[in-house]
Amino acid sequence: MARVVMLAGPGDSTNIVFNAIEPDLVILEERVSQLRLIRRRIKKLGLGIVVGQVLFRAIIVPLLRNLSKKRIQEIKRKNGLDDSPIPSDKVIFVHSVNDDSTVMALKGANPDVVVVNGTRIIAEDVLRTVPATFLNTHAGITPLYRGVHGGYWALVNKDRANCGVTIHVVDAGIDTGDIVYQARIEPSRVDNFVTYPYLQLAAAMDLLRRAISEAATGTIVRLSPPTGGSRLWTHPTAVEYMRNLFAAIR
Repeated sequence: MARVVMLAGPGDSTNIVFNAIEPDLVILEERVSQLRLIRRRIKKLGLGIVVGQVLFRAIIVPLLRNLSKKRIQEIKRKNGLDDSPIPSDKVIFVHSVNDDSTVMALKGANPDVVVVNGTRIIAEDVLRTVPATFLNTHAGITPLYRGVHGGYWALVNKDRANCGVTIHVVDAGIDTGDIVYQARIEPSRVDNFVTYPYLQLAAAMDLLRRAISEAATGTIVRLSPPTGGSRLWTHPTAVEYMRNLFAAIR
């Protein structure tokens, strides 16, 4: 039996992935400080854009979540997405995936496969800690839609053919690792920004289980990337979201 470890951040998707793959251990990092994230984004993107992103996350996303509760539950139910909490005896808590405590936990677990979900960027020395394959489920079609909310941005760009999800090997870049599997999704008119990730998880779980098995047996195959430019996408601002509100709807 292959030994599988999850390296993850807290959240609904981490619970869903855990219950789908049943790993031996979860190394769970603390949430990144929002203030620290905002400061980094201001340096990179500018104050105006970041203020717009904060407003989007603080006002529009909670509203969408409230309006989409039934739809999210429907997606989970129809696709067998189990978001039950991870048992405490399966978890090791760390401050960051890049801490020495993470390195020690990985060495102690000695996994064949490490499944990454919802963490900060993992340092290259951590990726070299154990001779395991690190796999990630990315909510977008790479390399076209790297970064965050790839499915949403594909729809905004009227690129429905590339609205989907990618299972890829993790490297030191941001969603630049070799592609193992990709799947497209077809959101309906009742779907929106907060439901797309659940559709992507539903499309990805069988592929992730297959990738884990192949990685453990050394039979994993790297796919050629789709043609097109590679771009790192970020969060929409409140103004962008309202302006593009109907772009993702047929």
